Amino acid sequence: MLNEWWRDAVIYQVYPRSFADSDGDGMGDLPGITGRLPRLKELGIDAVWLSPFYPSPQNDAGYDVADYRGVDARFGDLSDADKLIGEAHNLGLKVIVDLVPNHTSSQHEWFQAALASPPGSAERERYIFREGRGPDGALPPNSWTSMFGGSAWQRVPDGQWYLHLFDISQPDLDWGNPEVRAEFVSILRFWLDRGVDGFRVDVAHGLVKEDNLADWDVPSAILGGLEPVGPPPPMWDQEGVHEIYREWRQVLDEYEGGRILVAEAWVQPAERLARYVRPDEMHQAFNFMYLSAPWRPADLRTVINTSLAANDEVGAPTTWVLSNHDVIRHATRLGFPVGGTRLHGIGPDDPQPDTALGLRRARAATLQMLALPGSAYLYQGEELGLPEHTTMPHEHRQDPARPRSGHTVVGRDGCRVPIPWEADAPSYGFGPSDSSWLPQPAIWAEYALDRQQGVPGSTWELYRSALAARKEHGLGGGTISWLAPQGPGFSAPSVGPGAGIDRAPDEALAFRNGDVLVLTNFGASPVPLPAGARVLLASEPLDADGGVPTDVTVWAVL
Repeated sequence: MLNEWWRDAVIYQVYPRSFADSDGDGMGDLPGITGRLPRLKELGIDAVWLSPFYPSPQNDAGYDVADYRGVDARFGDLSDADKLIGEAHNLGLKVIVDLVPNHTSSQHEWFQAALASPPGSAERERYIFREGRGPDGALPPNSWTSMFGGSAWQRVPDGQWYLHLFDISQPDLDWGNPEVRAEFVSILRFWLDRGVDGFRVDVAHGLVKEDNLADWDVPSAILGGLEPVGPPPPMWDQEGVHEIYREWRQVLDEYEGGRILVAEAWVQPAERLARYVRPDEMHQAFNFMYLSAPWRPADLRTVINTSLAANDEVGAPTTWVLSNHDVIRHATRLGFPVGGTRLHGIGPDDPQPDTALGLRRARAATLQMLALPGSAYLYQGEELGLPEHTTMPHEHRQDPARPRSGHTVVGRDGCRVPIPWEADAPSYGFGPSDSSWLPQPAIWAEYALDRQQGVPGSTWELYRSALAARKEHGLGGGTISWLAPQGPGFSAPSVGPGAGIDRAPDEALAFRNGDVLVLTNFGASPVPLPAGARVLLASEPLDADGGVPTDVTVWAVL
């Protein structure tokens, strides 16, 4: 029997440097994660996904990998990784690790060998080296720009240029080279043999470039994807990536336990993204269209319908996500006027969010997300209601996107601040000292786990209760039927309390998943629940008459 645990799993992203510090050096580490795994089990998740912990100069927070088969000394060693995997499995949790195949660190032994070798050598053929344009080759080979700003090309002393779609310290590999492909199959097996349950594949849509490296003059965003229409840019979503993932899928299928591949692919439309999760390719792909949808019922309904339909066509589950290490936390993002914020970075000089409104909407959004069929992803700290650190002084920021952009981009540091565990402990329980690699704001104390556990109505308890109810009612493996808008109240044409309800108030987004009615009120006035409804969960208290207030989601059994 196939082990398809991933079809309805709730997967929790751990950003290792900011989760838990075991030794007081201000940097989170693998032993720290291992020590906190029981809390994640208590929360009710099914798997943890670890952002990179490999040896790295940390120019891009570990996404510049110098050795794919090791552990950076900042985080521990291979024995610590083995202990983490073993303890997670003892607790019944799966472990997914990050894989960064588009580029290596410039400190990787392959790239160092390429710099020491002449043009045309086998060492250079592992990367994308090209001659420059112009009479003396002093111009970049094409017009591509880096996701972090500036040219995507860097010249080396002998006159050639190498491609780096991200930071200058992250040279792109040439995936047309069989040696590169064989190396990553070997890397997959190295970690699969150690017991990992899957890989989240960074920049999964970017490995293969168009052969002629044609000019592309459209400015790149920090998380560059595709427009819904038109041909893909020459560096994104090329047909050749699918051949790579079909090969990887064959490798994973050799192992027992349901090992999985998860695509980070910023690809539109949904039908094109679904090509990454065809039966012989990856198992999941992040649904960034849902993450970036405005807080409006029509927009959300469209994204949900489009996502489910596209994945149903290929027999894959849909994933749902609201926050991660690259975007503004949704407790902050939703605190701005609808449609009035960006995804990436808020600084002290920018307009600031309505914190209370952001948390209220974030709790409602999470309850809505966890009721959808498929797999859900949580980002560390959202179960505490953590906001973005929007007032962090610029001198403390470390995201390479900021200097590369000429300081026009704030960067992603605000969502990466070490999380709080104990309100009155050093570094709010992040570690045994006051040291923290990014500064923690004073408001962290009120969000600390020990201030929320066992407290009715706290965000931690809301998440814990929602995850338990999601399992009990089989929501992750269910299907949804929409209640169509119909005016101020519910329409229940059939006989019996709650039977046959098929229409909801105009200002609400409402659907049924099995025996559970899920309703989010986007309107200015409370929405009454249908007669006979028994409330399972609500993101905020109902009003005195039992109505659902503005920006509140309710789960009810009819």
